Amino acid sequence: MTKAEAEKFKADGNKALMANNLSEAIELYTKAINADGTNHVYYSNRSAAYLKQGNATMALEDANSCIGLNSEFSKGYSRKGAALHSLKRYNDAIAAYEDGLSKFAGDAALTKGLNEAKRDKERAEAGPSMGGAGPGFNNLFGPNLLAKVAAHPKLASYMSDASFVEKINKLSTGNMSEDLIGDPRIMEVLQVMLGMPEKDEGGASSSAPAPAPAAVPKQKTEEHKKAEPEPMEVEEETEPAVLAKLKGNKLYSQKKFDEALQAYDEAISLDGTSMTFYINKAAVYLTTKQYEKAVEMCKEGLEVGKANLAPFEERAKAHARMGKAYQVQKKYEEAIECYKNAQLESFDKGVQRTLKNLELEKKKADTLAYQDDDKAEEAKARGNDFFREKKFGEAVKEYEEAVKRAPKNAIIRNNLAAALCKIMDFNGAKREIELALDLDPEYVKAYARKGDIEITMKEYHKAMDSYKKGLALD
Repeated sequence: MTKAEAEKFKADGNKALMANNLSEAIELYTKAINADGTNHVYYSNRSAAYLKQGNATMALEDANSCIGLNSEFSKGYSRKGAALHSLKRYNDAIAAYEDGLSKFAGDAALTKGLNEAKRDKERAEAGPSMGGAGPGFNNLFGPNLLAKVAAHPKLASYMSDASFVEKINKLSTGNMSEDLIGDPRIMEVLQVMLGMPEKDEGGASSSAPAPAPAAVPKQKTEEHKKAEPEPMEVEEETEPAVLAKLKGNKLYSQKKFDEALQAYDEAISLDGTSMTFYINKAAVYLTTKQYEKAVEMCKEGLEVGKANLAPFEERAKAHARMGKAYQVQKKYEEAIECYKNAQLESFDKGVQRTLKNLELEKKKADTLAYQDDDKAEEAKARGNDFFREKKFGEAVKEYEEAVKRAPKNAIIRNNLAAALCKIMDFNGAKREIELALDLDPEYVKAYARKGDIEITMKEYHKAMDSYKKGLALD
């Protein structure tokens, strides 16, 4: 599997976690890790899922893996501290948070976690609160309660409910609160752990029910709820490479182009699998008119994108940026090809407009580049020869070539009109003679030719006007 597939598993895992589908989230994060075991974020996210499920031991294991892969990732220390806090290993939790703060001074999540761990440690050392069930419960259940419940034939069926698992973890600490007392499943756990007879199928008990524990004062219950470490929500972590890119973007906007290039190079060194950084470098080269370097950078980016299954939109952006580099150099064919490739990757209306305008610009440029007065005269001379030899078809071709070479030459268009008349194309002849008159309104022979054509087309009133205009000039 590829890194792109791993990212997809991570994104799906995030959605599952937000929907509280914890088992599904863990499974998806595991698939992401199997696809790319070097990405510390996947372990961090799975740690959060395990902690939310109530499996602090596995959460701690993943947190340690996260830190092992990237010790410069603040969330790794937060994950570790939260897992240790949930396990009531307060000293270790405090040490984890302090370790993180030594690297990331002032980090809000680490500071909050440290304060909560210290607070709960002080409460634990001060003895059980009124809301607790006393040290007898701690000795009776202990940290192995979850395993005992999972091994029981009937109680094990409740383990698929994350809220039940969370309550068992709370019960294992001797923390008997109102939400536990109100859950009949917890009462069943108490019966099993205390060795009391279980209820039969009909729900009747073979002995009198055990008296319910005393009600817990509401204020103390709320204190215990606050004391529980909150599972940390999964976030899309900001990678160092992305931070370097953002730094480059800021420098680019400030027109500090050399520094921007250095920042993008740093991003590439941190994550060589993202083509975005290459495209950003190309933008700098475009702005500084280093067009060849811009093209080369886009090509490198496309290679990286192809190897790492980059999104089609990113590939399209690279093609379009390369097209822009060619366009400003008047390399129309290369630019048009790049824009077309961009549209094949991901259609964009803006790129389509640019492409159409560029095609028109190329057509005009090609027409202008083709013009040559000397070659126009040569083609005209060949046309005259064919006309005298009564090879009117060949004459038309040569005159048309001459028109392409010198589109503003009225005499050539007049000759073309004469040749078109010989092959009975009077509409074409009239079009050419009108263009000749637009180019030279005082061209008397053109008026005479126009009048002749109009008589042939039986447009006698128009012919009269054409002859009068010619006579007015001569």
